[in-house]
Amino acid sequence: MSESKLAGQFFDAAIGLLQRVRDEESAHIAAAGELIADAVASGNRLFAFGAGHSSLPAQDVVYRAGGLALMNFLAVPGTAGVDVMPATLGSALERVDGLASAVLDSSPAAAGDVLVIISLSGRNALPVEMAMNARALGLKVIGVTSVAYATETRSRHVSGGFLKDHCDIVLDSKIAVGDAELALDGIDAPFAPASTVVTSAIMQSVMAAAAGSLAERGIEPPLLRSGNVDGGHEWNGRVMTEYGDRIFYRH
Repeated sequence: MSESKLAGQFFDAAIGLLQRVRDEESAHIAAAGELIADAVASGNRLFAFGAGHSSLPAQDVVYRAGGLALMNFLAVPGTAGVDVMPATLGSALERVDGLASAVLDSSPAAAGDVLVIISLSGRNALPVEMAMNARALGLKVIGVTSVAYATETRSRHVSGGFLKDHCDIVLDSKIAVGDAELALDGIDAPFAPASTVVTSAIMQSVMAAAAGSLAERGIEPPLLRSGNVDGGHEWNGRVMTEYGDRIFYRH
C-alpha cells in the first residue's frame, strides 16, 4: 500500500469521526455553548483542563485568535505537555489521588464558573477527581471524552467512576478505545490517532456556539483578533483591559 493511500485513509477516518460528532453531538455542543455564554454574561470565569495530549485541545482555546479571551488554562504542573522530562511523568501524575483538589484549591476557580475537562479515556484519577471536586465547589463542568472507554475499560479512580459520570454536560468524541485509526499488515501496532483533530474541532465548535449565543442576547462576545493583522494588538488590548479581572494567563 502506498504512503499516500494510508494518508488518505487517515483523512477519511478523521472526516468520518467529525461528521459523526457533528450529527450526534450537536444538541450537547449547543448546550455547552449556552453554558459558557451564561458564565460570560453573568460575570463568571471560564477554564479548560486537559492532561497529556488531551491538554492540546484545551490549550487551543486559550489566548487564541478568533477565540474567547476569557478562556483560561487550568494548569496542573507536570501534566500539560511532553516538555516534562521524563515525558512519562505526566502519565504517572494523572493517576495520583489528591492532585486535582490541590490544584483547584489554589486556583481562582469559584462557584458559578465553567470548567471544561478534556480526557480521552476519562478513566484516570486526575480528570475524574477534577470533575468531582469542581462540581462540589459549585462550578459547572463540561466533559469532553470518549464514552466508549467507560464500557470497554476499568476506571483508575477509587470511586470506580469515569469523567462522564461527574459532568453537567458530556461531549462524546466517538474515538475508539486505543485512539488509532489505521492498521496494516507488517505493522504490529495500530497507528494514526485522531483524537486531537476531533477534540479540537469539538472545542472550537463549542466556542462558536457560545459566541453565537452571546450575540443573540445582544452581548458582544469578548473575542481576540490575530496579532498578525493590522489593529489586532490594539483590539486585544482593549478586550483584555475590559475583562482583565477574568483573564488569568497574563499574570
